[in-house]
Amino acid sequence: MTHLQSHLSRRAFLKGAAVTGTGLILPNWGGLAHARTAAEEVIKNKKRCILLWMNGGASQIDTFDMKSGRTTGGPFRPIQSKVTGLQVCEYLPKMAAIADKLAVIRSMKTQSPDHPDGIYHMHTCYKMSERTPHPEIGSVIAKFNGNPDSDLPSFVRMGSTGNGGAGYLGPKYEPFGLGRDGRMPYFTTSYLKEEADKKRADLFRLVEDEFAVDHKATPYESHRVAKERAWRLLKAKGVFDTSKDWPAAKERYGDTEIGRGCFMARKLVEAGIPFVEVGQENYDSHADNFVCHKGNMQCLDPAWSTLLIDLEDRGLLQDTLVIWMGEVGRTPSINNRAGRDHFINAWTIVLAGGGIRGGQVFGATDADGRTVKDNPVSEGDLFATIYKTLGIDYRTKHYHGVRPVWLTPEGAKPVTELL
Repeated sequence: MTHLQSHLSRRAFLKGAAVTGTGLILPNWGGLAHARTAAEEVIKNKKRCILLWMNGGASQIDTFDMKSGRTTGGPFRPIQSKVTGLQVCEYLPKMAAIADKLAVIRSMKTQSPDHPDGIYHMHTCYKMSERTPHPEIGSVIAKFNGNPDSDLPSFVRMGSTGNGGAGYLGPKYEPFGLGRDGRMPYFTTSYLKEEADKKRADLFRLVEDEFAVDHKATPYESHRVAKERAWRLLKAKGVFDTSKDWPAAKERYGDTEIGRGCFMARKLVEAGIPFVEVGQENYDSHADNFVCHKGNMQCLDPAWSTLLIDLEDRGLLQDTLVIWMGEVGRTPSINNRAGRDHFINAWTIVLAGGGIRGGQVFGATDADGRTVKDNPVSEGDLFATIYKTLGIDYRTKHYHGVRPVWLTPEGAKPVTELL
């Protein structure tokens, strides 16, 4: 009787499993039909996205919306970029030289002024205060542009980034985190021999499959999915090894965390990962704003510019959207600590590649940068633009329980001038 139960359990396990091209057996929780459909969509649409996240909120007036000669302008000097009418900060000379690749949105007008709310809002295009757990942009792109048959994760991030996760899309689309320097966690190296590791994995799958019959709560599924993703990743983790390539690249990208992160991002999208997020710290400059920004830009400039140049040289930029943004901007006024505080009434985001028309400035602020003068852009408009250029229906409807939820808020619309 015991033998029969074991046989039936194993047969049931295999019936609900899929075999990858590498021979690895994977539980078919999403359904084979859905996996085939998703794979077909990937073939038709291979667009990717890299998000450069300026954690804390970079100052628009000290980067891409200079107000030289005004009381709000600060000490940084503007330099002329490759694009007529677009001046940028003197500490971004490499970006100035390739500004024809950039679409600078100077008219962001958003709703969440604090860090946790702003980070969530600018990763999901919804307020954190809503009861619905909305997915981050990386999870959405992983779902629609990811390859379900790949051993690699579809959503990778490094450093301080989002705080929402996959939300109602479920554990399958949760992010995989690397160190700030792009290195894999120490626990990704198995301490068992390959044969023992395989036996252990098979036993785990059998036990988990039996357990799942009567225990269907999300935390249990999350555990199973996480284990499967980890095993699949171990088969392909060589993609994350930069030990041979980085020594030759670090002079161009800069031997910094953001430099290494941008280099890793390029490698990962080249390997087919559809979404990579790289965080840069220290923009929350309530004091010493200009010291903070000068140091950050001197690291950012070579990393960001080399990333765009390398993507273009490899024929990847046309299908890779690169986003530069944070959760807020900084105040035009300078406080008594030589700092700038949080500001959401008129700030800047930069897009490049992936179907975005470069060499342009969209929107404008007034002379001191205090208000949006032309073409305000909301969180929903930004995300509708991003999703449209990536081939994703920005009004896709999902369900959280029985409640319908749309990918972008009602009234959100793409900024067609950018496309």
